Amino acid sequence: MAFEATKLTENIGTEVRAANPEALLNPESAAELRRLLVERGVLVFKRIDLADEQQVRLAALMGSVRDEGVNGIFKVTIDPKVNKAGEYLKGSFLWHMDGTHDQVPVFASLLSGKTLSDVGGETEFANTYKAYEELPDEMKRSIDGLKVIHSVAYSMSQAGLPTPPDYRPDELNSTDKVHNLVWTHKSGRKSLVIGCHASHVVGVDLEEGRALIRELIEWTTQPRFVYRHHWDVGDLLIWDNTGVLHRAEPYPLESGRVMHRTTLLGEEAFA
Repeated sequence: MAFEATKLTENIGTEVRAANPEALLNPESAAELRRLLVERGVLVFKRIDLADEQQVRLAALMGSVRDEGVNGIFKVTIDPKVNKAGEYLKGSFLWHMDGTHDQVPVFASLLSGKTLSDVGGETEFANTYKAYEELPDEMKRSIDGLKVIHSVAYSMSQAGLPTPPDYRPDELNSTDKVHNLVWTHKSGRKSLVIGCHASHVVGVDLEEGRALIRELIEWTTQPRFVYRHHWDVGDLLIWDNTGVLHRAEPYPLESGRVMHRTTLLGEEAFA
């Protein structure tokens, strides 16, 4: 085997160590990394210092790379000197999954630390597969079949950003999507589809539904389902977006923090 893998917590996160990063860049290693990713939710490569080209090459061996940024590398920063819309990335400070405004969410993301902030910026991940599996049976029965409205406008309001004046939480807006609260994947595994973008439950009183969503987020993000990563320059993280919530801890907008992201296209529609 070209690498060693060590669990970081019982329920989520595996550290991958390779003496030579190039040894990871072959179909056999990439297939094993993908298997581990789906099983463990997050892969951590400490100070691996992959070049952008290597990061994109690894991503392409694990799935289909989304066309974004420059040659598959999107620079993530909220620094207003670099990104005029950076303030809107403050939504990443809240628990979320990417792509709930689509029918097919992205499969996974690869993120490398290039320039870090002196304060904050740690990233947390919560395993929504394990969280569902360990729910009490009574709760599983009560949420079976429920559908949730996922709203970009609602997530903006949760992050303290302006909500469009015509947004009504009790109506389906043009950018909103309806997804099952419990996602039954093609593999047969089940996960929770929740996050700061989960506005309300269809057919349930607005406040009652939101209380249920908050309860499920609190359950999912309790320490036993969470891995918290403290970044060093050169670290690479890969997470399975279809079974993991994530958030960045707040950091100063003008800290200069820059991360390089490569995204793998989705392969399975919300069910």
